[in-house]
Amino acid sequence: MSPDEQYAARLGLWESRAARLETLLARLGSARLLLAAAAVVIAWESLHGHLLSPLWLSAPIAAFVGAVIYHAYVRRGRSRAERAAAFYRSGLARIQDRWAGCGQRGERFADVHHVYAADLDLFGQGGLFELLCAARTRMGEETLASWLLAPASVEQIRERHACLGDLRDRLDLREDLAVLGEDSKVGVHPQSLLAWAESPNVLGQPWIRWTARLLPLLCVAAAAAWATLGIRDPFIIILLIEIAVLYRLRERLAQALNATESAFDDLKTFAGLLARVEREPFAAPALQELVRQLSSREQCAARAVGRLSTIAELAGSRENPFVSWFLSVPLLFSVHVALAAERWRHAHGGKVRTWVEVAGRFEALSSIAQYSFEHPDDPLADLVEGAPPSFEAASLGHPLIPSGQCIRNDVDISGRTRALLVSGSNMSGKSTLLRAVGINAVLAMAGAPVRARSLRLTPLQVGASIRINDSLSEGSSRFYAEITRLRELYGLAGAQPPLLFLLDEVLQGTNSKDRRIGAEAIVRALLARNAIGLVSTHDLALTEMRGVEAGSLRNVHFQDEVEDGRMKFDFKLRDGVVQRSNGLELMRSIGLDV
Repeated sequence: MSPDEQYAARLGLWESRAARLETLLARLGSARLLLAAAAVVIAWESLHGHLLSPLWLSAPIAAFVGAVIYHAYVRRGRSRAERAAAFYRSGLARIQDRWAGCGQRGERFADVHHVYAADLDLFGQGGLFELLCAARTRMGEETLASWLLAPASVEQIRERHACLGDLRDRLDLREDLAVLGEDSKVGVHPQSLLAWAESPNVLGQPWIRWTARLLPLLCVAAAAAWATLGIRDPFIIILLIEIAVLYRLRERLAQALNATESAFDDLKTFAGLLARVEREPFAAPALQELVRQLSSREQCAARAVGRLSTIAELAGSRENPFVSWFLSVPLLFSVHVALAAERWRHAHGGKVRTWVEVAGRFEALSSIAQYSFEHPDDPLADLVEGAPPSFEAASLGHPLIPSGQCIRNDVDISGRTRALLVSGSNMSGKSTLLRAVGINAVLAMAGAPVRARSLRLTPLQVGASIRINDSLSEGSSRFYAEITRLRELYGLAGAQPPLLFLLDEVLQGTNSKDRRIGAEAIVRALLARNAIGLVSTHDLALTEMRGVEAGSLRNVHFQDEVEDGRMKFDFKLRDGVVQRSNGLELMRSIGLDV
């Protein structure tokens, strides 16, 4: 079965299950009402009519309690079925190119100064991150974003390829992870969690532990003495001592408990994720190593995090009126919870960073594996080591363009060819080609599948000057912002891995003479520093760059046709320099008299 057929079949099963459970919930609601009514009738007859023994009340009450428990169980089952159905609807939307605006957009990772993130639409609605991300925790989101923002080593990429081969067809595993928790929001703030786990304990003095154990016992004994013997003073004295202890420890308790509460949003989801990963029998050595790291003092990470979740819930219950009035002082509830948190931190705090990193890496791998499963025609790139920089793609397309609208082209930057100079009229596809090359290079260097029939490349660092704008807040013009970016690319060109530069309408913010001189100098400098890339222009004067090594710069172009006064584009890349411009035609087509 194809991925969309599998998704559709499972979606039907989960929707049917959700509908059945919804019907059952309605019937259970009616049954509860009938049982409550029966209990009222029996109570009336036993207390006023004396026709029935009060013992008859036990039957409807027991049945009502059972119905309430079963109702909660069925409601959880319905919620799980609805979340599973939503998971498969989202999968079908991605396969059918209806996914934009429905997933995690990753706007917090967007950086307008990054050398390609904004240029290649990595983040935001309809961005690459939204298409890929299946993470349930912030750790997974952050790891996936970091993989997209910087190239991995060849060794890391090959390790990820092996993991994808193991994870790609594990649909049951991805379904189980998707239905964890009560909703799809991402919880657990890793930085807060790590800051708490790696901070020193503040309640380590022995007298605090002994006081927390002794005073509640004495308080209970004093309360019993008051109730049986009528001696009240010991109870009051012990309460006053407890109040004094709480006052003395108030700052340290606030530090321990407030940090515990603020560090975690949804530890149950985190624990569930770890537990599910621990149970899965992986074949890839790298995945087996991730599972091996999920242990601390012979205790599995999932169980330890589950216990921490309970402690965090107890810390949050301090606001409950019953706890604050009846447990806080007599039983020193806050002190016991704080001590439990610190015991956990002493036992497991040093392993939390490892668990967070493992969860992040696994979710990033699972996200890429899901994309690979949903796009079986997208292959993994072939990484070549020890060769001059190159990028050779057959039938290269843009993964963010719906498949029915995506026009594919062959792109070959290898051998003597070090750069392609792409000419063509407005709207002909030049910028889209640059973005397609860049985003597929990013995918390849993250270890993800690429939108091409095949892609063979050496390790590359992408750098782009495509979507450069002026900044009112920073007081910089578009031209200044562009030359600043070009200076960054020049610096990257001298580092490893070699630079793949993408320059769209280079230096269009200055006059034609300076533009030609500057553009030629920039391309010469980048090529001299072992970079390869693409430069687009609709200024045909730039197609005759001087001072560039013969054969290293190849002209290619997109062309257009005018039919019945309308511009038509086929978006197919051709050799040579474009022979016509459509600027005047475009102006006339919208009614300008030129």
